[in-house]
Amino acid sequence: MTAPRRTTIIAGISLTVSMIACVLLLRHIDRIRPQATIEDVLYINSPKMVKRASMGFDGLMACIYWTRTVQYFGHRHYDRAHTYNELAPLLEITTRLDPHLLPAYQFGASFLAPKPPNGAGQPVRAIQLMEYGIEHNPDNWHLYYDLGFVYYTELKDYRNAAVVFERGSKVPDAHPFMKIMAAQMAMHAGDFATARMLWSATYESSRESNIRQNAVEHLRAIRVDEDVTNLQSAVTRFGERIGRLPISMSELVVAEHLRGIPVDPDGNPYVLTPEGRVLVQNPDDFPFITKGTPPGYKPGPPKFHNQG
Repeated sequence: MTAPRRTTIIAGISLTVSMIACVLLLRHIDRIRPQATIEDVLYINSPKMVKRASMGFDGLMACIYWTRTVQYFGHRHYDRAHTYNELAPLLEITTRLDPHLLPAYQFGASFLAPKPPNGAGQPVRAIQLMEYGIEHNPDNWHLYYDLGFVYYTELKDYRNAAVVFERGSKVPDAHPFMKIMAAQMAMHAGDFATARMLWSATYESSRESNIRQNAVEHLRAIRVDEDVTNLQSAVTRFGERIGRLPISMSELVVAEHLRGIPVDPDGNPYVLTPEGRVLVQNPDDFPFITKGTPPGYKPGPPKFHNQG
């Protein structure tokens, strides 16, 4: 018998033994909870216990439990269920058995975070799952992206989303879009200094002209948003102090001891409406602004400017 053939036979026997052992193990685990229903997926809710019982076949058991997790979620989702009580523990067992099973984190978070019936409505558990995944796979930027996405979409926590995207952008070979997402989230959070720093870093570190132009437009938008925020606060202070709104921007300038009529990055003065709203004269020139636009305004196509 040749050496390669001997190796093939030994490998085949080992695989067969492994599969038989896993089947026997699963039957043993299911017997521990004979009262469990199909809906409960017949699992033990202790990752440590399952790991001890796996007899060294952690990777194979992780795949089996991941399959059970997908089946459980699919069954509940198909039935439009409003509870997914077993989902988080199943994911915890799976990832404790194999901390490097990436689909369990990436898909698991999308199972856990959304509200029922589309998911378990447990964004906090999804965050815990993703942080565990990042702890054991720190060089995988996709995990940071998925975690930031949970903060952004489910919790509307833009500040933490920005922090996570920024962490992920520093991972080797991370997609350049991570820096853009970090800056976007900082803008949503109203953190102008951080957003300006991140967009500036994106501009300086990128060689792609479209990314650099995008960064320029966001830097211009940050200045406008910050200007309008500060001027709107000044209008509020004026009203509280005088008992009425300022009748013009000039009156506001005098009351606030400003150096002159505030202007946008293109040099056009900001407008003060009779209702006390601070507006940009030409909002189409700043496609990414979130402030200073009239009610019902719909932005046109972006216009790109050179960094000055």
